[in-house]
Amino acid sequence: MPADFNWAIGGEAGDGIDSTGKIFAQALSRAGRHVFTSKDFASRIRGGYTAYKIRTSVDPVQSVVDRLDVLIALTPRTIEENLEELHEGSVIVYDGERTTMANVEIPDGMVGLDVPLKRLAEEAGGAIMRNVVALGAACEVTGFPIENLDSALEKRFASKGQALVDNNKEAARSGQDYVAEECDVDLGYELETTDSDYVLLNGDEAIGMGAIAAGCKFYAGYPITPATDVMEYLVGRIERFGGHVVQAEDELSAINMALGAARAGARSMTATSGPGIDLMTETFGLVATSETPLVIVDVMRSGPSTGMPTKQEQGDLNGLLYGGHGEIPRFVLAPTTISECFWKTVEAFNLAEKYQTPVYLVADLSMAVTEQTFTPETFDMDDVEVDRGKVVDEETLDEWQNEKGQFKPHAITDDGVSPRAFPGTVDGAHMSTGLEHDELGRRTEDTGMRVEQVDKRNRKVGTAREEETWDPREFGDPDSETLVISWGSNEGPMTEAIEMLAGEGIDLHFLSVPYIFPRPDLTDAVEAAERVVVVECNATGQFADIVEHDTLTRVDRINKYDGVRFNADELAAEIKATVAETEVTQ
Repeated sequence: MPADFNWAIGGEAGDGIDSTGKIFAQALSRAGRHVFTSKDFASRIRGGYTAYKIRTSVDPVQSVVDRLDVLIALTPRTIEENLEELHEGSVIVYDGERTTMANVEIPDGMVGLDVPLKRLAEEAGGAIMRNVVALGAACEVTGFPIENLDSALEKRFASKGQALVDNNKEAARSGQDYVAEECDVDLGYELETTDSDYVLLNGDEAIGMGAIAAGCKFYAGYPITPATDVMEYLVGRIERFGGHVVQAEDELSAINMALGAARAGARSMTATSGPGIDLMTETFGLVATSETPLVIVDVMRSGPSTGMPTKQEQGDLNGLLYGGHGEIPRFVLAPTTISECFWKTVEAFNLAEKYQTPVYLVADLSMAVTEQTFTPETFDMDDVEVDRGKVVDEETLDEWQNEKGQFKPHAITDDGVSPRAFPGTVDGAHMSTGLEHDELGRRTEDTGMRVEQVDKRNRKVGTAREEETWDPREFGDPDSETLVISWGSNEGPMTEAIEMLAGEGIDLHFLSVPYIFPRPDLTDAVEAAERVVVVECNATGQFADIVEHDTLTRVDRINKYDGVRFNADELAAEIKATVAETEVTQ
């Protein structure tokens, strides 16, 4: 039996695939097992193939792999879609009494368990519980204590009454009992449980949690895949800490509401995906010119246009770096793990207020929708620091007034950062405008003042370069001849690929870059390597272009843009082939 176990359920959108997967993931995590999930879902409410996969182990896991041990197939297509990941001995649970599954063919070497999911569910209280019957069957197949599933079912359905909880428990046990009594199979699986306590959350939820920890008091957003979970996490939670969530009528309204709240002194955020970023771009320029601190989350998906809303891609990078008319100072942060989604959100709020500059916090679909387990200590609130920047009050305001006693919110400073007075500050009344302005915020077309204000705003980035740490995350062997560079959610599969290749005698040096702008100087690391490979989920190699520009060095590229995330096996094979090819060339 492999050290980790891989399970999946697949069917059509509307079949409850997501909720079923989450219940099992919660059961596994509550049993002290690490979990890493993956979703494949169509851009529709009903119909179209959808799947939920879980990789679980008693050791940490941070990627999906090309192997499925147990598959719950609600449709024939589920088997077809996962055929390459199934192996000899894989178990396929299906309902042969359903018309569509009556004549399903189980591939040679695999074990088919025909379980009457719908009939057993109806006997337990309703056909809608057929997926829970399948979970009970999975518990029997894998030797997983069904009591852990009970706990997850109670959490899921407690708000709907004890009767429903009891019905679901009965449904699960009917699936377990059926396999035990009617299916003559002993696969040797025994999913070990531990006493460990884990937190299970996805990237969107980690961003929402980070916003609350950072003191965010206002969120405005418009529902858009795959960023909606940020708003859903905040609703009902941020209010406990004095915050508010507003669902706007569109993305333009969302960013303008967030801008207004930030001008009023509240830590403010909005979240969207690529199409929403397009709509927000004009206001983004106003945020920067008015020197308003604002965090804008972009959870990337396949584009352009509507693209594939439920598929993975990292194609927004150039737009985030260069989007908008004119020259706009900004920060672009890209968390590399789900836990970093929390910490980089806190950092984004601090950077926004410290430098009075908009901050793009960029994640991607695979990170946003993936659930992963963490120890509670991963999110130690005692380590959260809040820096509100150069805020002045009645006692410190006088040094930022002109001879008439007027406050200068856009004062020319050596570090590029002007003083900030919250509304209500005595003698701190001021205005700001999207038009070019003087130190008082009044519009101007004076050429000298124009140059001074542009230079001042741009100096913020230089100041931040000097005052903040912009280091990459480093893995592997620093002395390796092969350097791999990536950004965003590729870190997890890449670190596991390093372990796989090390077992074959191939050592790698890996730099995972969470800061896109400003970003670390990678020149020394690039020059020290014989070959450099940049890994990313887009067609043109947008980050590879940046590395080549910064280091004046040609790099190899591993790009994926089919809408599916990288996995560890795939990256290991791609990098191995790249290393072999360059060795032959040399």
